[in-house]
Amino acid sequence: MYSFWDVNVAMLEGSVTTLQMFVLTLLFALPLGLIISFGSMSRFSPLRWLTKTFVWIIRGSPLMLQILIVFYGPGLLFGWKALPRFTAALVTFVINYACYFSEIYRGGIQGVPKGQQEAGQVLGMTKSQIFFKVTLLQVVKRIVPPMGNEIITLVKDTSLSNFIMVGEIIKLAKDFGNKGMIWPLFYAGAFFLVFNGIVTLALSRTEKKLDYFRV
Repeated sequence: MYSFWDVNVAMLEGSVTTLQMFVLTLLFALPLGLIISFGSMSRFSPLRWLTKTFVWIIRGSPLMLQILIVFYGPGLLFGWKALPRFTAALVTFVINYACYFSEIYRGGIQGVPKGQQEAGQVLGMTKSQIFFKVTLLQVVKRIVPPMGNEIITLVKDTSLSNFIMVGEIIKLAKDFGNKGMIWPLFYAGAFFLVFNGIVTLALSRTEKKLDYFRV
C-alpha cells in the first residue's frame, strides 16, 4: 500500500510532466503557427492549398487519433523505432495547436486594414518594417482573446497524452484510482483548476496591458 507521502511525490512528478508538456507546446507551436499562417496566405497557389489542406486535416480529426498516429505510425508504416512517449505526445500537440494558432494569426493579420499597409509604403517602409511595426502590433491585440481560449484548452488537452501512457498527472491519478484511492483524482482536478486560474489571470492582465492599442 502506498503511503500518503509516496502518492504526493508521484502526483507532483506528474504535475511537472504536465507543465513541461504545456510550456514546450506553446514554445514551439506559437512560432510554427505563424509560419503556417504565412503558407495559408501565400500568393503561390500550390503552397497555399497544400497548407490549407493540412490545416483542415489536423483541425478536422481527433487529437487522440493524431497522438496514436504519431506514436504508432512510424513503426507500423516504415518499421522505424517508435518515438519516446513524451516526445510523440509533444510533437502531436505542437502540430495540432500550431494549426489552430495559424488560423488565429491569419484572421488577425487579414483583419488589419490594408490602408495602413499602403500608408507605410507611402512613407517608404519596407515590407518587413510594415509587418513588424504596423501590422504585428495590431495583430497581437486582436488575437489575444481567441489565443487565450486555445491556451486554456491546451491546459486540459495535455491529459490526452495519458492515452499512450505518458506519466502525466491524470494517468497517475487514474492508476491510483484503480488501486482504490479516490483522493488523487480530486488532487488532479484541483491542479487543473488552479493551473487554469493562473493562465486565465495572466491572459487577462495581458489584455489590459494591450488596451492602449485601439483597433
